[in-house]
Amino acid sequence: MVGYLIRRVIQAVIVIVGVIIICFILFHIYPGGSRAEARAVLGQRATGAAITNFLQVEGLSKPLWQQFFLLIAHAFSGNLGYSFKQGQPVWTIISERLPRTVILVGLSVIFAVLVAIPLGIFQVLRRNKPADYALTGLSFVGYATPTFFLGIVLIQLLAITWHLFPAEAPQQSGLLAILGDWKALVLPVVTLATVTIAGFSRYMRSSMMEALTEDYVRTARAKGAANRRVIFVHALRNALIPIVTLLGLSLPAIVSGAVITENVFNYPGMGLLFVTSASNNDFPLIIATTLVAGVATVIGSLLADILYAVLDPRIRYVSK
Repeated sequence: MVGYLIRRVIQAVIVIVGVIIICFILFHIYPGGSRAEARAVLGQRATGAAITNFLQVEGLSKPLWQQFFLLIAHAFSGNLGYSFKQGQPVWTIISERLPRTVILVGLSVIFAVLVAIPLGIFQVLRRNKPADYALTGLSFVGYATPTFFLGIVLIQLLAITWHLFPAEAPQQSGLLAILGDWKALVLPVVTLATVTIAGFSRYMRSSMMEALTEDYVRTARAKGAANRRVIFVHALRNALIPIVTLLGLSLPAIVSGAVITENVFNYPGMGLLFVTSASNNDFPLIIATTLVAGVATVIGSLLADILYAVLDPRIRYVSK
């Protein structure tokens, strides 16, 4: 187990370096490259001498290999650069926005899991019956509905027409302040969680049906175990393992959905920050937000691997 975790951490570091390489390449293949950043900071009327001085001060006139290793060193030391557009260090801006996105994504994932798992189990108990077919159809509709469209529909119905919830997400900072304005969180969380619920419930249904065909389940039934015990004690734990895998692999999609959701509900998190920085050509912020999203994806995948052993004691990662 320890050997496996060490290998996975090394792989995670390699993936993060790969994300940095991609960000570095995208920055330099952007039309204008470093000069485009200089003009974005100094303005379109900046003189050639001012641009050259800016490139020298920021180290953007150095050879590409030196710039790359400098970016690697800064990234692993926590120095993500300086946003001239906002007049603050990038890490200061991200440290203000990241907790808000963590709250939104975390609540949506918890809500999705709490709804999708019982929903999948219910479909198995009512499989090939009208309720199963109806929920399957609703799952397909939810999975196919664009996040921005669902958010707009919810705002129109629940905020503007019926005045049940605010149309705008919480604008406060701090965990207690955001959670205190819980009514403003309902629509963003439901919007972000709907697609996840649709996918997770389908996987939960398939996984539970497969678990119920295993030998240990037939043995439990032969010994006279009640149907409730067979489902919730013997089958459920093993059926959850694919959901853990799906949760780790779905994290990038959930984070990308948060970008759209935060824009629809004007939620000041990482997603809205990314769109704003892209609109303003704020290159340090664009690179930093992309890197943070990549690191979050790697951490999610690593946590999913660790949870395998927690859910199923038979799974052990042994070095060959």
